[in-house]
Formats: sequence, structure tokens, C-alpha cells
Amino acid sequence: MTLQDLAFPPTSQERAASLRHAGNPKRRMQALGRLKTGQMNKAEQAYAQHLETRKRAGEVLWYRFEGLKLRLADNTFYSPDFAVMLADGSLECHEVKGFWLDDARVKIKIAADQYPLRFIAVKAKAKKDGGGWAIEEF
Repeated sequence: MTLQDLAFPPTSQERAASLRHAGNPKRRMQALGRLKTGQMNKAEQAYAQHLETRKRAGEVLWYRFEGLKLRLADNTFYSPDFAVMLADGSLECHEVKGFWLDDARVKIKIAADQYPLRFIAVKAKAKKDGGGWAIEEF
């Protein structure tokens, strides 16, 4: 215990939140806060720049961040990070991930089974591994 802890003990709400999140890594991470709807994280910003480069090269006609919301079941939806229209007119859903939580992987698999679209997950490769994007198709 530090002098800071003695001078400013946690409130009962802070103690309760700490106990609720202590044994659950997912809840602990979510407790840190999420970005507001429509705001990109750093990985999504980098991928948007990648899509913009592909658009200038003529490979992509159009893309939009959080541009689709797909119904999977009653009160269950999936919103891919990017809706992307390729030069040939085909539509793809791109999901940018730093790491996967189980529910996110399940949702993209269900969406891929239900909709006639191509679903792709991308993850930034480390610079030491050559950079770029690792791609997984569903």
C-alpha cells in the first residue's frame, strides 16, 4: 500500500469495479474504455490509409468505416470495420484485429455463412516481419 492509497482510498464503487474485473481479462480490458462509435483505433486508421492507397491504385472503388450492420439473429448484429467495394464491383467486409476475442470470431463466421459477401480479417504484421497485413478469409 502506498502513501497515495492511504491518503486517497478507493471509493466503494471503485472497489466493486475492481473486484468485478479482477478475474476476467476480457472485462478488465473493456473496463479501460472503448472508442465512441465511428472512431477508429490506430490499427483501423493504418488500414484506412492502406485502403486509400489501394483506391488511388484503382484496386478499390469505395470503402466506408462501419458502413454496414448485418443482422445475425434477433437482437444480434455484426458491423464489420470496413465495407469495401473492389474495382470489379464485388463487395467485401474487412475486420481489423489486433487480437481476437471468441465472440468476435464467432460473429464473423456466422455472418460469412449467412451473407453472400467475402469476409476478411486483417492484422498488422510486425515491422521485423516485413510489415504489411496478415489476411484471414472466412
